[in-house]
Amino acid sequence: MWNFIKRIFTWWNGHTFGTSLEIRRRGEKIGEDEYGNTYYQERKETYDGRKRRWVTYKGYADASRIPAEWHGWLHHMYDEAPSETPLKTQSWEKPHHPNLTGTVYAYKPKGSLDRGGQRAKVAGDYEAWSPEG
Repeated sequence: MWNFIKRIFTWWNGHTFGTSLEIRRRGEKIGEDEYGNTYYQERKETYDGRKRRWVTYKGYADASRIPAEWHGWLHHMYDEAPSETPLKTQSWEKPHHPNLTGTVYAYKPKGSLDRGGQRAKVAGDYEAWSPEG
């Protein structure tokens, strides 16, 4: 019951009931990424001659959870979806990681307020101006 209510009223946790209806009416599923996000494309071309593309997120809606290859497809940089024609990856490329800023997993360097605000002094530290000296 709770999931049904969430589907009606929340957009940040997947997609709403209204979005589901719109997807069935106008969209076609193109593929999914390794995070469970689902990608769609409109059946008809829009006024500019291209088909509108969009994503519904699995879980919390966070644009940094879209891998680079799907981001390129969403923005019409590639005609074919990565599910049809996977991009060639280079040996130096690292796997995609979402942006963790603002979460409990965010990087907090020594000296940050979340870690006590104290850090070790270094040789080039700032020294305040003093009128006596």
